[in-house]
Amino acid sequence: MSKPLSILKIESSVRGGASVTRRLADRVVADLLRGAPDATVVTRDVSAGLPQIDEAWVGANFTDPAERSAAQKETLALSDELVEELRAADVLVIGAPVYNFAIASTLKAWIDQIARARVTFRYTENGPEGLLTGKRAIIAFASSGTGLGSDVDFASGYLRHILGFVGITDVTVVAADQMLTLGETQVEAAERQAEEAVARLLAAA
Repeated sequence: MSKPLSILKIESSVRGGASVTRRLADRVVADLLRGAPDATVVTRDVSAGLPQIDEAWVGANFTDPAERSAAQKETLALSDELVEELRAADVLVIGAPVYNFAIASTLKAWIDQIARARVTFRYTENGPEGLLTGKRAIIAFASSGTGLGSDVDFASGYLRHILGFVGITDVTVVAADQMLTLGETQVEAAERQAEEAVARLLAAA
């Protein structure tokens, strides 16, 4: 008997109920649950902030696990927890609003906590190798004026790259972008189109 699907949802928007990415991410999860009603869902909301990595964190991370002090283990405790959440997930759903042409600083802090040499990636004689293989990621992308894939979109390409770097290469982006360039009715239509794209994506899976 196969194990239930495991979904990890990462939220980074500071806009609460007004957030487009939160609504899109919720739609992604809801559609996943329709296809796998016994799935487990873990939500990690990073919008309030995560600790930034610092010298102590880097020192602990590069110390052999068997030789880490109690203080170093405590320094890495949150990172270990975040890594285990990600390692356990079959599907990663990321709510990624665009702030000033890039991802939220809190989402970057999450990435810094989970991108760990010898844990989620390693360097080999053939180059870097991601260790979190066999997973799928769906990014719920929303922006006020930045077009998805445009020359000033430093969010979606970065997310694709860093996810691939740790081994997650099956990445899809569903977008409601350039929302402030649209009228009110067009904004609603753009959200509906993004939600329809989610439904088509998961129906085809």
